[in-house]
Amino acid sequence: MPYPTVIKGVGIKQNGGVEVIEELELPFPQVDPGDMLVKVQYAGVNFYDTYLRSGLYPTPYFPMPIAREVAGVLVELPTDEAILNSPNFKKRGFKKGGTVVLDVIGALKEYVSVPWDSMIYPVPDNVPASVAAASLGQMLTTLTQITDAYNVKEGDTVFVHTIAGGTGLLHAQLAKKRGAIVIGTTSTPQKAELAKAHGADHVILYKEEDTVERVSQLTGGKGVDVIYDGVGKDTFDNDFKMIKRRGTIVSFGNASGKVEPFSLTMLAEKNVRLLRPVYTNWMETVDERDGYAREVYRLVSTGEVKINIYKEHPFTAEGVSQAQLDLVGGKSTGKVLIKVADC
Repeated sequence: MPYPTVIKGVGIKQNGGVEVIEELELPFPQVDPGDMLVKVQYAGVNFYDTYLRSGLYPTPYFPMPIAREVAGVLVELPTDEAILNSPNFKKRGFKKGGTVVLDVIGALKEYVSVPWDSMIYPVPDNVPASVAAASLGQMLTTLTQITDAYNVKEGDTVFVHTIAGGTGLLHAQLAKKRGAIVIGTTSTPQKAELAKAHGADHVILYKEEDTVERVSQLTGGKGVDVIYDGVGKDTFDNDFKMIKRRGTIVSFGNASGKVEPFSLTMLAEKNVRLLRPVYTNWMETVDERDGYAREVYRLVSTGEVKINIYKEHPFTAEGVSQAQLDLVGGKSTGKVLIKVADC
């Protein structure tokens, strides 16, 4: 089928606040013989996007469409017959016209082309593209953290900062599924009820209660086995007060800013393990990536994990700006999406 020579994107040409987000006119992506072409339907909005936009993380190029997590229709398979006939390609299960989800920087545009063996995955037929886009990054984050960063097991006490957010709700569900006691923080009673409906046993209203004192009460002064902290700067020091002896702190986000430099002797008081993981480093090979992706969409397609979509914003500069404001402003419960196209 004929494709346009120019496509629309939404992104940035410089670093700054949400005011630098603009609509972009981009060339149709180059499609090499080993590539697959995707017509994008939905994009997930993540804190990572805001870090690239602000310059907190180095922006790899300009202009840059400001999303990395998208789902849509697989409109073209590789043209290289050797790839199409290879066992490694066949076992991945791609089909033209099927829904796929992918993780690639600079994906907030109408069409994306990626190599067949990159972070692109087929989605079960009963999972809509919106749910696929809402689940990939946060589910991979959660699964790798509760398995590789700290393997949550029955009887553990797990603490999750901002437990009513998109990733927090997934941590609550999957930790509870493994038999853990789940404690978390949030800002309002309404969010607390949402977190409890997703598996949290105890939710602390951090604006009204002393989080450290409350955790001590709930654990009989022992502390928790593991802390999942996507907040960063504002919560890091208190993590060491709430963690138990030989516990694990998993610091994975910068919602309040980067963690300030600290002394390694902070780890010595309780022999604490501290990790700052990135899920892509748990998934270096195609087999590792596919194994985690299959588990993500097994859990989603069977309903074992509920994916919460907070709001869909339009594919405009204003829509993407508002989506990022919703995320960083603490308004969202669940996933914020950009609707790029209907089909």
